Amino acid sequence: MLPAPPPPSPALLLVAHGSRDARHAATVTALTARVRRQLPGVRVEAGYLDFDAPSVHGTLERLYAAGAREVVAVPLLLTRAFHAKTDIPAVLAEAASALPDLSVRQAEVLGPHPLLTAALQRRLRVAGLALGDAPSTGVVLAAAGSTDPEASAVIAEIAREWRRTTGWCAVRPAFASAQPCTADAVQELRAEGIRRVAVAPYVLAPGRLPDRIAAGAYEAGADVLAPVLGAAPEVARVVAERYSAAAEHSFFPERSSVAA
Repeated sequence: MLPAPPPPSPALLLVAHGSRDARHAATVTALTARVRRQLPGVRVEAGYLDFDAPSVHGTLERLYAAGAREVVAVPLLLTRAFHAKTDIPAVLAEAASALPDLSVRQAEVLGPHPLLTAALQRRLRVAGLALGDAPSTGVVLAAAGSTDPEASAVIAEIAREWRRTTGWCAVRPAFASAQPCTADAVQELRAEGIRRVAVAPYVLAPGRLPDRIAAGAYEAGADVLAPVLGAAPEVARVVAERYSAAAEHSFFPERSSVAA
């Protein structure tokens, strides 16, 4: 008797926030395509919480109509704050409740992750910093910002770890929608006598808050402003990791036990 074929892989739903800025959706589209290449054989689609189409509801309905009954939802978020803790679970539960036998599992947010730090490092090189510049360069790690203290603490910890492992003379956290802002962090590094200051946006896609980070960098006279993370290959690899971990623990627990 032939062995039973392996069960189909769960579909992957990338959950993006959405934005009135068209560059946001273009970035999500590019990232979705890169993730598809990372996960051959897995159906990968994106859905938005707001502003853009298709909505999370609409994407889940389309996956369901195509035969998917198991879905892993990966939030395109860098920290675990309100959207990951409240918004996304509520939207996924509401959508799944209307689709019989559909099982949806929410994966962990993307950050923190060493690959994201590697992507930040590479973005700074693209912007003109050389590896030999590290000892004389201070970096502002500029995130979107959140009222959730857990999210802010994660950004501070990433800054400390990045400083420890890379040799930048300083790494300071800053926020587009909280304090300290990007300009203040740049000026603080200047006041300490740091000769070169670079700003690394810890954000996925262009939009209003990344534009605010850029404005603060220019206002304070930063020497280097890196591009946003965007559809970087490192980001796609993190998405694939989050998907695989959630799929194995939720739908294939026997694989997790064997791997452990």
